[in-house]
Parts: sequence; structure tokens; C-alpha cells
Amino acid sequence: MDAARALTDLSEISSQIEAAVVLDDKGAVTAATGDGERLGETGSRLLEEAARLRGTKPTQLEAATSVGSIFVLREGERTIVARTGPEPTVGLVFYDLKTCLRAIDAKPKRTRSTTTARKAPTRKKKEEDDASAP
Repeated sequence: MDAARALTDLSEISSQIEAAVVLDDKGAVTAATGDGERLGETGSRLLEEAARLRGTKPTQLEAATSVGSIFVLREGERTIVARTGPEPTVGLVFYDLKTCLRAIDAKPKRTRSTTTARKAPTRKKKEEDDASAP
């Protein structure tokens, strides 16, 4: 699934997320909702500052204020940044963000087409059975 579709799905399932952006490994925006460019820059700066303070880049963080939170999650070569209102359900937001990133990497599931599916053998009509009987 592409990043734009994954963010659309995220917006539909997570009522707490107001805006979100997916960044590639260089920090470039690959998809966004709302104020994506600005949100991406904010998330990148938060990761950089946290790395400077802790000596290693975190995989996830939340910055909470009285008016809302910023969530940042890194997984693989992608980062997702999201903005919520006040007092979000932190665990659920991180779960939704992880699900979104994993959906981008997931290969589409192949479904069996009804035209290529093997049909079950059908029973011949009784008349045909009777006609072929000796």
C-alpha cells in the first residue's frame, strides 16, 4: 500500500489523530494530511533533540501540551509524525501509527478471482443421467 492510502486509512480509524505525515529516511515528506510539511519538520526536530539529550535516536516519543500532543514513531526507514488533541490515548495512538507504517511496507494480498477459481463439478441433470443409462 502506498503512504497516501495508509494515511487515509489511519485518518478513518483513528479519531484522535488530527494530522499526520510520513517521512522517508532523509526526512522528506512522502505523504501527509493537514499541515504535513510543518508537522514533519517539528517531528524531525523533536527526534534530533531527543537524540542529542539521550545519545541515541529514539524509536518513539510523545510531546504533550495542554492543547494537544505530537507523536513521532520511527520504524525501518520511515518516520510518522502525528498531531492529536489534548489527552489522547497514548498506547492506542502509537499502535495506530505502527499499523500505518507496517501497512505501507505490506505487500498486497492476492485474492482469488471468481473467474479463475475452479468450479466444483456439477451434477448432471437427471434427464441426462437417464438418457445415458443402458
